[in-house]
Amino acid sequence: MPASEMTAADVHAFLDLTDRLGVRVWLDGGWAVDACLGVQTRPHGDLDLAIQQTDLPAVLAALHAEGYEPVPRDDATPWNFVLGDPAGHLIDFHVIVLDEDGHGVYGPPENGERYPADALTGKGRIGGREVACVSPEWLVRFHTGYAVDADDWADVSALCERFGLAVPEDYRHFQSSRAD
Repeated sequence: MPASEMTAADVHAFLDLTDRLGVRVWLDGGWAVDACLGVQTRPHGDLDLAIQQTDLPAVLAALHAEGYEPVPRDDATPWNFVLGDPAGHLIDFHVIVLDEDGHGVYGPPENGERYPADALTGKGRIGGREVACVSPEWLVRFHTGYAVDADDWADVSALCERFGLAVPEDYRHFQSSRAD
């Protein structure tokens, strides 16, 4: 299935579904950046989100009923996978288990990966609708530690400028080339 752009209306439709199910999700990735900024800044090929493992079965059943199926990927795990529908809409699931301190444990606990509790406190707006999302500070932190590209720089620079955050070292070369 070819990927299709995810629109604000697509995000709203997914959030309507999770609301009907009584499931809380946190937007992550590009849509979380746009939610924090309050405006869509670029096209998005998917919707990244964090969801509690306990809520996953209900959401998967509802999406399956709407034609969503697993998208084969070499890096898919039980805690990170993508579902797609026949129209090419993609939802990238980041499955967490909230611990007693409110941290979202991401994958096996021995991996040490998590969404810190304050990462799950973000609020933003998509098309006028308030949404829960990863906080701006953590979106910037999560945009480091890999080979960053121009889309990453656009996201990070906009968040840093809007929220007065320091630009991470991973992006210094973008700043240098912009100054030249």
